[in-house]
Amino acid sequence: MRIKLRFTSNDGFLVLPVQYNYLLQSMIYRNLERSLADWLHEEGFRYYKRKFKLFTFSRLFGKFRREGDNLVYTGQVWFKIGSPYTKLLESLATHLVKAHEITINRQKCVLDALEVEMKKEFKGPQLIKMLSPMTIYSTLKDAEGKKKTYYYAPWEKEFEKLILENLRKKVLVFNGNEDIPSLENAWIKPVKVNKKNLHVIKFKNTVIKAWSGIYELHLPEPYMSMAYYGGLGSKNSQGFGMWEVVDEGNDNLQECSKNERWEEIG
Repeated sequence: MRIKLRFTSNDGFLVLPVQYNYLLQSMIYRNLERSLADWLHEEGFRYYKRKFKLFTFSRLFGKFRREGDNLVYTGQVWFKIGSPYTKLLESLATHLVKAHEITINRQKCVLDALEVEMKKEFKGPQLIKMLSPMTIYSTLKDAEGKKKTYYYAPWEKEFEKLILENLRKKVLVFNGNEDIPSLENAWIKPVKVNKKNLHVIKFKNTVIKAWSGIYELHLPEPYMSMAYYGGLGSKNSQGFGMWEVVDEGNDNLQECSKNERWEEIG
């Protein structure tokens, strides 16, 4: 399931720090049923020691200007949220429609529209464009035994391998059994990606390297649906890994193309 939220600030402008992922995530948790929010935050879907939240969201889209360390949005702003766990988005949608407003960074916004996307069906390879950058990493140890996080680039072989392995775990934990298809003939390949698509984003005190751009994605079901609704790569619930099919020719992609600047900490 995916929903799209369109909203406008009561003040006519919305001021957010450049690093706003945490603010959007917090807004989502605040507008869920309390017991659901607590379970999702503390437990989620467990795969051994790993915990998956199984939701993702896009960057913000709309007219904006940068003023120092802040972004100032004017007019209507929108973003998408997706999850294979429909209960999560049903809870979010119900609360927001009743409230008819969204509060982000202590600023109240009018909820102009909440759109529920039709169920998507996929056949064959898909050309996709990231709506929020994708990240995958390994935790390594240096010569002194200290842990170090290494973020992979799309042209490194480990990038595809780890993306697919991450996706396999999500499907396993969501389906609750081991009876799932092989990923032997699956792939994700960069099509239009260069160093300008690298984004260095700060989430709380963690610096994350992630990649936007256009990719070719080929996955059997149920992996493709999981990737679409739950996100590709790691840290999806922090605002990473959401994508859209390039050749849909819909308004979303047209709006995205008008707002190609992605702000980062540099």
